Amino acid sequence: MPYSRKLAALFLVLMAHASPALAQTFARHDGIKLEVAADGFDHPVFLCGAPGDTRLFVVEQPGRIRWIEKGKPSAALFADLTSEVRYGGERGLLGLAFHPDYVRNGWVFVNFTDKSGDTQVMRYTVKRDRSALDLGSALRVLTVKQPFANHNGGHIAFGPDGMLYIGMGDGGAGGDPLGNGQNRHALLGKMLRIDVTHGTPYTIPAGNPFKSKPRDGAPEIWSMGMRNPWRWSFDFAAKRLIIADVGQNKFEEVNVVDAATPGLNYGWNVREALHGFGLPR
Repeated sequence: MPYSRKLAALFLVLMAHASPALAQTFARHDGIKLEVAADGFDHPVFLCGAPGDTRLFVVEQPGRIRWIEKGKPSAALFADLTSEVRYGGERGLLGLAFHPDYVRNGWVFVNFTDKSGDTQVMRYTVKRDRSALDLGSALRVLTVKQPFANHNGGHIAFGPDGMLYIGMGDGGAGGDPLGNGQNRHALLGKMLRIDVTHGTPYTIPAGNPFKSKPRDGAPEIWSMGMRNPWRWSFDFAAKRLIIADVGQNKFEEVNVVDAATPGLNYGWNVREALHGFGLPR
C-alpha cells in the first residue's frame, strides 16, 4: 500500500478506535473493510510520518508522542510534554509537524495548550540517535492567548512552499462572541503562515497579505474567517489546501482552495459555509 494510503487508513483506524459506531458504519458498506492496524493509545488525535524515518508517530492528547510498534504504542516515548500541557476537553497536545529538512536539522514542531490554557507552538530538536526529542532544545515559536477553553485549532503542517501553517480557532465559547474571525489584527480564527527556516523563531514570508501593511492586519495571517479548523491538509500534487472547519450547530464546512492563494476570507462569524450566521463586529 502506498505510504499516503497507509496514513489515511491508520487515521481511520484511530478514529474508529475512538468511535465504535464509525467502525460499524464502514463495515456495512460493500467493498470496504476496516481493520485495526494499531490500538492501545491514550486519546490519539493525530499521526504522521517523518522524512527519512519509517516510523509512524501518534500524538496522544494528554501530552505524549509515541510511534506504532507491531500494532501497539511504542514502549519508549518520542516525547513526554505532560508537564507543559493542560489537557482536558479540547485542550492538550494537538499538533505535530516535522520540518521538510528534518533529516539534516532534526527540527520537530508541536502545538499544545499550556498550563494557562494558551496555545504554544514550540520547536524541538531530535536527539542524535533519533530516539526522542531533546526537551532541553525547546524554542518558543509562537504564543496565542486563548480566551476560552474550546476552539483551539491545533493543527500545524508544512505546505508545498516550505512554510509552516498554523490553524487557529476563533477562541471559543459559541458564535465567536469576541469577533475574532473577522478581526484582522487577531491571530484567532485564522490560518497563519510563517517561515521557521529563516530567522529565530520565525520571519514573515513573502505573499502574506499584511506583510507590508501591518496596520491593516497581523502579518502572520494567511487567511481569515475560521471557526475551528481542527484538521486540514495539503494536496501536494494538486497544490490545494483542504480545510475541515468545525460548524456551530447545523452545518459543517469543508473548503478546498488553491494553496497559493493568500487573503481568503472563509466568512465566520458572518457566514457559516453557504449560510448566513450573524453580524460582523
